[in-house]
Amino acid sequence: MTAWEIHGYELANCNCDTGCPCQFMSLPTHGTCEAAVAFVIERGRHGDVDLSGTKVAQVFKWPGAVHEGNGTMQTIIDEAATPEQRAALERIVTGQDTDEMATFWWVYSAMSPNKLETLFKPIDITLDFEARTGAARVADVFETDWRPLTNPVTGNEHRARINLPHGFEYRVAEVAKATTRTFGEIPLEANHDSHAHFCEIHMTQAGVLDAA
Repeated sequence: MTAWEIHGYELANCNCDTGCPCQFMSLPTHGTCEAAVAFVIERGRHGDVDLSGTKVAQVFKWPGAVHEGNGTMQTIIDEAATPEQRAALERIVTGQDTDEMATFWWVYSAMSPNKLETLFKPIDITLDFEARTGAARVADVFETDWRPLTNPVTGNEHRARINLPHGFEYRVAEVAKATTRTFGEIPLEANHDSHAHFCEIHMTQAGVLDAA
């Protein structure tokens, strides 16, 4: 196993109601799980390969809850990555070189026996973590726009967080709303104004780190 460590940001949108029942050990809102996720790696490494400044995106779709398996997934790595970075990133985000059950990538990969070919395309990600706004554009695959929660009465922005002290994805996530439009091989049909979150990623092959 090649040791790795990454630090960066994740922007995620799934088809569940705000808050996402999966975060609280409940079944998905609509019985199925569909998600588009984008990652900005500010700094990191896989063995001797520097991963700083790279970007990755993924699309997932399960016919039921994630833990029931039989999912389909596709990974997209920004075309600006070098061949060495591409190989390293693919191993990390498909659960390879990772302790069993240690990261969400390991779990999602294990629960997705239907893996489509990894793509290498332009990935454009904008993010204002404090404002809970962002966008991801993956050429010919998906587009997602994130916005903060708002109070339905006043229209003012509302801030809510999910804290998972023992989570395999993050420790704290900022909750938001997002809409995803898909154009690729995995269609997401219910990701409209649905659950979204922003989180910092601090992770190694052994799991989530408590701090950078």
